[in-house]
Amino acid sequence: MLAALNLVDTGARTNEDIFTGPSQWSPQGRVFGGQVLAQSVVAATRTVDDDRPIHSMHGYFLRPGDLEVPITFAVDRIHDGRSFSTRRTQAYQHGVPILSMIASFQTTDDGLEHQKPMPESLPDPESLPDERELLSAIDHPMARFWASGRPFDIRHVDGPLYLESGAERVAHQAVWFKTRGRLRDDPALHRAALAYASDYTILEPIWRRHGLAWATAGLKAASLDHAMWWHRPARVDDWLVYVQESTSAGGGRGLSHGRIYTRDGVLVASVAQEGMTRVAPPA
Repeated sequence: MLAALNLVDTGARTNEDIFTGPSQWSPQGRVFGGQVLAQSVVAATRTVDDDRPIHSMHGYFLRPGDLEVPITFAVDRIHDGRSFSTRRTQAYQHGVPILSMIASFQTTDDGLEHQKPMPESLPDPESLPDERELLSAIDHPMARFWASGRPFDIRHVDGPLYLESGAERVAHQAVWFKTRGRLRDDPALHRAALAYASDYTILEPIWRRHGLAWATAGLKAASLDHAMWWHRPARVDDWLVYVQESTSAGGGRGLSHGRIYTRDGVLVASVAQEGMTRVAPPA
């Protein structure tokens, strides 16, 4: 992940700042959406003063990414005000955009404070099985990637949906996660890493509600758009819990919402994503 987020600044052209970054391998044959989101956040952040952290972004996934080709990020400095800055990042491959994102940055400010509490009685992440152990014995490229290819340790409170559906058909779940290694003390890096992780499991409440698993024959899924709001700082190399629910599915699309909390209950981010959710009828 760190290699992917280490973008190269290739200079400015016609009111745009240009960066390039690599694509990480994925057994699905396409670039992971969370990677492109995080890289787009890094590119936009590079054009804003350090005292203006990102507080929100809205992105549309336009085309599948090519694993064999680097990604070019063009950042348009739309606006710089007294307190807020706005940036638009377009991620390109083969001369066409694969993701379009707009992000807002703000100087640190005081104001009213409240948050929705974290659900009670969640088990500690250490009490849940390490999914590397659950998947390491399965001789399949996707299982091996889930087990050891991802930069995050991900543990489902109610069991993963990789191979089998959940025991209950409910449209909600909670997932603990953190990076597998320690990250340097750079708040901007932790915000980008949070965006990276936010795309992993956000559509799973839809599968859980309908008794599906990622391995279900005929299941086709893809992120369509993604919105995220950073509320408070957090370290992504410490355990965080991602509380998720799906509020609607229909027309081949599903909508999920998520809230990310620190272990001691501080709400650090909110997420919303709509995805393609198609299941081919059995042959």
